[in-house]
Amino acid sequence: MPTGVHLRDVRRQLFAAAERVLLRDGAEALTSRAVTTEADVAKGVLHRHFADFDDFLAELVRERITRLRDQAAILRAAAGTRTVADNVTATLTELFDPVSLALVSLLFFRDELRTRLRRPGDGLPILVEARTMLADYLTAERAQGRIAADADVDSLALSLIGGGHLLFASRRGTLPDERELTKVVGTVLADVLQRKLL
Repeated sequence: MPTGVHLRDVRRQLFAAAERVLLRDGAEALTSRAVTTEADVAKGVLHRHFADFDDFLAELVRERITRLRDQAAILRAAAGTRTVADNVTATLTELFDPVSLALVSLLFFRDELRTRLRRPGDGLPILVEARTMLADYLTAERAQGRIAADADVDSLALSLIGGGHLLFASRRGTLPDERELTKVVGTVLADVLQRKLL
């Protein structure tokens, strides 16, 4: 371990290195050796701080989920501002950043990691939390009368996360056309926005 690096800094350094490997080389290239090489630390450092490599990866995903919870609080506070479609579009753009997309790929790729992170009845980590974030936001907008009172917010959130993920994941390093994302969001929300006006 480099001299003078504190324990908490080592964890952050390893997480940042893992994100760089994921972005540059993909989920299949992410190994403990690749991470320690990228972080420029001795091979044993990772295993001194984590039970095994899947434990390290689970913590990496949990850190991303914590960031999502922070984002969810900001989104809930945005209820009643701008338009519902604008808020959702901005959220999907922020949600599906390259690191989050790479981590979702990793979760598809590693069965053991999914098993460690999944609770009974849950879907894919990160996407589950993203769906909850949007459903909570849409619930707040429904309470303010900005979408139809009978809007099925869980189904809407699922459609938005699924459509958003497909748009962003298919672009390999580039953002989808903003008009395409706006159209998808508008189509999913059209009924609950129009019926609110009736």
